[in-house]
Amino acid sequence: MQIEKACFAPHEACSEKMIQERIYKAADLFLVAIDQNSGNMIGFINGISTDEDEFRDEFFDHAELHDPNGKNMMILGFCVLPMYQKQGIGKTLMYAFMRREFDKKRESLILTCAKSKIRMYEKFGFQNRGISHSTWGGEQWYEMCCYLNFEE
Repeated sequence: MQIEKACFAPHEACSEKMIQERIYKAADLFLVAIDQNSGNMIGFINGISTDEDEFRDEFFDHAELHDPNGKNMMILGFCVLPMYQKQGIGKTLMYAFMRREFDKKRESLILTCAKSKIRMYEKFGFQNRGISHSTWGGEQWYEMCCYLNFEE
């Protein structure tokens, strides 16, 4: 929760209850970064899988929407503590997550982000789908998608 609170505004951060429910339902979908010197967690990425193709706010607070066999991964949190940012940790986390989900035969990764983060996600290979239907935290978000094992 400390990482979530450090990386998101209070109205955007998930609650402790939401994170606990996500861990209970989909613990294997969390990937964490640990500082090798201190042993402390310094970042994480997590989500839930589903057959749905569009991001919706209910994914954040309804962990029961997780389908272990879902073809798509909705990324719900991607955080690195501010003091560890710009050191390649986020990049390492994201690429490891992408590789893992590719190996699981997921078709795509889908997330929402602020306009200021679009370019960062494009560097990871995500495509901007435009303004999302998500209004989480009362904000305007952009839906981003990275195709992994997708055939049209």
